[in-house]
Formats: sequence, structure tokens, C-alpha cells
Amino acid sequence: MGNLIDIQAPLEQEGTKAVVRNWLRKIGDPVKSGDPLVELETDKVTQEVSAPADGVLAEILMRNGDDATPGAVLGRIGSEAAGAGHAPHYSPAVRHAAEEYGVDPATVTGTGRGGRVTRADMDRAFTARQEGPASVAAEAGDRGAAPKSRRIPHTGMRAAIAEHMLNSVTTAPHVTAVFEADFSAVMRHRDEYGKRLAADGTKRSYTAYVVSACVAAMRAVPEVNSRWHEDALETFDDINIGVGISLGDKGLVVPVIHRAQDLSLAEIAARLQDLTTRARSNALSRADVTGGTFTISNHGVSGSLLAAPIIINQPQSAILGVGKLDKRVVVREVDGADTLQIRPMAYVSLTIDHRALDGHQTNAWLAHFVRVIETWPTDRGRLHAAD
Repeated sequence: MGNLIDIQAPLEQEGTKAVVRNWLRKIGDPVKSGDPLVELETDKVTQEVSAPADGVLAEILMRNGDDATPGAVLGRIGSEAAGAGHAPHYSPAVRHAAEEYGVDPATVTGTGRGGRVTRADMDRAFTARQEGPASVAAEAGDRGAAPKSRRIPHTGMRAAIAEHMLNSVTTAPHVTAVFEADFSAVMRHRDEYGKRLAADGTKRSYTAYVVSACVAAMRAVPEVNSRWHEDALETFDDINIGVGISLGDKGLVVPVIHRAQDLSLAEIAARLQDLTTRARSNALSRADVTGGTFTISNHGVSGSLLAAPIIINQPQSAILGVGKLDKRVVVREVDGADTLQIRPMAYVSLTIDHRALDGHQTNAWLAHFVRVIETWPTDRGRLHAAD
């Protein structure tokens, strides 16, 4: 094959580990320098590895699902002339599956580019073969047979998230406090000023208010914006707030709003909209998901009333959970008399690393957060000078 050029995993990557997600070219395909060749996936981002030179894809050394450590050789590129006539019908991943499953790739319908058989096609063929006997037993009424099921291989992102979450609960003792917040003032403010943002295409979401209220609470209880070390608690001047964004079945990413303490509500809303759009189009950069000092899990957007999220990004000290905004009957005092009123309420939880924080700081932070939400707008200086 002549001289071969290594295709290497990036030396710097974001996330607990990277795995090979998908090869975009097959062996024998001509490539140009800079062409995307393979996707690597972590628990935070998916990134493409490009061809380091012109030539043909000569070797694939790591198949889908393999761990890709920084600098690992994923494959190799050879000269175009050397690659002519040296392209096998099936990728190494497919050949490996054929040996593992005993499935002939020639009998499998390919769904890849140009009708090629992929590892996913082999997995489906194997699963279908396994389901056959179980289906027959079920139809025959054999109660002793194993229940019909199917195996869905984990994506690299799902496996990385699982490892990340296990590490978090193993590392830190988690404790959760729950308050409830009346969003009436926020709703009035949003309705009154929302049109101003709509004119330039920015949506003022409730999450923007939550981020802003977090900043105010951090100023009152700065210990929450911290990191635990064995010999000290490191508190941060910059308030870099990560916001969990669901990608459906693919998992979750946490882009970061950096230096939120310097942003107005309108600026926070615009930053959130940009990050959300790019997260769902797989266009986040490494810088977008690094440097967070605190995290928000807005689980209420999917209907959940109450949750106690795990601290997603160790070694942060806390994570805020915000439940569904729901109209509830509450008791409010008016002119000295108790009255029943219908208010838009939400449960808010703060889960802490109990090594770093105690109940006093936790409850003080939540109390300040709720007070800001319930008295919006208030004079908090530069943060809302433009709002």
C-alpha cells in the first residue's frame, strides 16, 4: 500500500471518554484533506475527525462502539493509486459482526450509503433471528418461555452518560431540598416585555428568568457557585451556568452560558436560544460545553412536577431542578384575611454535594432564588438594567 498516514483521535476532547460513533467513508473511498471521515461521540458533544491528507481510506482500525482515547489511531490513509482495486465489500465492523453472530452479510439488506451493509444492519439481522423462536413459543402459549424482547445497542453518548452519572453519585453524597415558587410576576413581565424581544426573533423563555434568578441567588450565597477540593472549597467569581438540553433518545447535552453575571435578561435569552438551536443540530463546539460552575435541569418542560437531579458535572457543588409550571390553588393573605387563589406554581429543587454545602446554605440559596422569581422585576443593578 506504500506510505500510510494515520487518522488520529483529537488530543483534546470534552467529556468522560470518546467512542467511535460512525464512519462516514468506507475502505477504498477517495478522500481529500479536510473531508470528514468519522464521528466521535462523548457524553457532551459529537465531533468529526477529518482526513489529514489526500488519498484513499486504506484501513479502519476502530469500529463503531470502540473507545477512542486521545491520539488513538482510528484508521489510515494511503495513496489513491495504491488503493485502486483494494476495497473489500464489507467493513471490519461488519466482518466482526459476521464472525460474532454467524450471520452472512450477503443475506442482509444494507441501509448504508449506496446500499452497503452496516454494523447496525448486522445487529438488526441478529436480533430478528433471535426473536424468531421466542415468537413461536409465545404463539404456542408456552408460559415457561422467556418474554419476547429486543436488544437496542447503547449509543456512545448513552454509555458515556451512564458512566458519568455513576461516577457522580459515587463521588459525592447528594442531598436535595425542595421549595415552590410562584411565577405570577415572571409571567406578567414576560407578557409585557416579550414583544420587544420577538421583534428581533428572540424568544424570552422562562428558562432565561431562571438563569437570571440563579445569578442573583449566587450573589447572596456564593458558596453554591463552587468546587470541592480535599483541602479547600473553591468559589468562583464568574457564574457560568450550564443548562441541560434533551436530545430525545440520543441523550442530553449541557451547553454553558459563560459569565452570566454580566448579561441582561435579553442577552441571556438570546444566548439560550442560540445554544439550544446549535445543540439540536449537533453544532456545539468544545468551548460551548466547558467551564460550567453550576447547572440547571429544567425537567418541567417534559411534564415532570418534581425531580432531584444528579449533579451532572462533577466537581460542581450543586444543580437546580425546575419542575412543570402548573396552576394550583394556594392560600394568600389579603388585607389580613386568608384567600384561595389560583397561581402558576413550580417546585424547585437544589441538589447539593453535602461535602461542600450544608442545609443552611442550600435553603438560603433557594429562598433568595424564590424571592427573586416572585418579586420580578426588582432592582438588581446591571443584570437587568436593560430590562
